[in-house]
Amino acid sequence: MDDMKTRFTLYGIGFAIGIVLVFFFLGGKKASCNWLPNDRILNIISQKQITFSEEVNSELSSTETDSLDIMEILKRGEIDFSKSQVKNDPCRNYWIEGAVDQKNLVITVELCDSTAVVKTLVRKFD
Repeated sequence: MDDMKTRFTLYGIGFAIGIVLVFFFLGGKKASCNWLPNDRILNIISQKQITFSEEVNSELSSTETDSLDIMEILKRGEIDFSKSQVKNDPCRNYWIEGAVDQKNLVITVELCDSTAVVKTLVRKFD
C-alpha cells in the first residue's frame, strides 16, 4: 500500500512538472490547432491582408453593416464549401455565412497568395 502511494506521488510530481514546462514553452506563443477545414481556411484568411471591393464599400456605406461585422464573420463564420470555388487558380473563392447582431450576412472572399479580397456582401432575410 505504501509502495502504491509513493508511485502516485511521483507520478503527480512528474505530471505537474510536465504541465509547467508545456505552459512555459507554449504560453507566450499563439499556438492553436485548426483541424477542421472551416477553421483552417478562416485562419488562413485572417493572416492575409484583407481588402474590400468597391461593391462591398458601397454596400457598407448604404446599410447599417460595417467592416467590424465582416471581420467578425471572417473570424467565426461558416464556409459553404459546396458554393465555394476551391480549385480556382491562382485565387480561390469562398462563400462564408454568419450572423452578427441579428443580421444574417453572406460574404464571398477571393483568397490569393498575399491578399484576401471581400468581393460581395449580401444580407439574408430568413
